[in-house]
Amino acid sequence: MRESEPAAPESVRSADDVTQHVGYLLKRAQAALRGAMDKAVREHGLTVPQYSTLELLARNPGMSNADLARATFVTRQSGNVVLRGLQEAGLISRPATAEHGRARPASLTEEGRARLASVQAAVYAVEHRMVESIPPGRRAALLADLERMSAALEG
Repeated sequence: MRESEPAAPESVRSADDVTQHVGYLLKRAQAALRGAMDKAVREHGLTVPQYSTLELLARNPGMSNADLARATFVTRQSGNVVLRGLQEAGLISRPATAEHGRARPASLTEEGRARLASVQAAVYAVEHRMVESIPPGRRAALLADLERMSAALEG
C-alpha cells in the first residue's frame, strides 16, 4: 500500500475469504441476474442490451444513442450496434439524418412495442424471483444501500 492510499476499513480487511467481500457478492448477484436475464430475453430473440433499449425507448421516446448507451451500461459504439440491429429487425425507427448535430433520436415501432410486451413478463419474473428472496421488511433498506454505494463510487 502506498502512503497516499488510505487503509481499508477493518470491516473490509477482516474478511479472509474474498468471496465474502461486498464487491464480490455484488458481482456474483449481478452475474446471476445477467445470466437469468440473458436466458429470458434470448427466448424472445433479443439480447439484454436490446431489451433494455426497448424498455427505455418505451418510456423515453427520442433518446439519443449516447443517452441510451449510458443508460444501458454499454459504450457508444456498442450502443450504435444495438440500435442498428433493432432498426434492421424493424423494432425501432430513426431518421436517416440528424436534424441538428449528430444525434438521430430513436423510437419504437409497433413491432417493437409488441416484442417488448411479449418479453416483459419473462424479465419481470426474473426480477420478482430475485426480489422475493429478500425479506419484505429489508427491501427498502437494500435499495437505499445500493443507491448510496453507487453514489459513493460515482462521486
